[in-house]
Amino acid sequence: MLPKHQRIRTAAQFFETQRSGSRFGNRNVVVSANIRFSADDAPRAGFIVSKAVGNAVTRNSVKRRLRAIVTELFNRDLGVDLPGGSVDLVVRALPASAQLDFDELQESTTHAVHGALRKFMRRGQ
Repeated sequence: MLPKHQRIRTAAQFFETQRSGSRFGNRNVVVSANIRFSADDAPRAGFIVSKAVGNAVTRNSVKRRLRAIVTELFNRDLGVDLPGGSVDLVVRALPASAQLDFDELQESTTHAVHGALRKFMRRGQ
């Protein structure tokens, strides 16, 4: 579970990450990544799981899996050298994510996160 200081919770934070960041997706998830240059070093993540994914039980299951995957990514390393900033991620689950098992969702999400970060880094150069 992500601690409170590592969560994107307000509409303004979601909007800023999605508008200023770069987006990369596949058939299961879409990830928006933005690097912020502020005093707060903790990476943050927010999750969007709409009703199109399924009923409440399915949506909460997908959200819990995504939280676990992103927490593990933050604990390991994102695999990208961040130039003095911290990363914000917004992960949007697509309807196909409800049918995946954990390993497939993890592979799909990790690929999308790394793709969004690579895209952001290329855009900044």
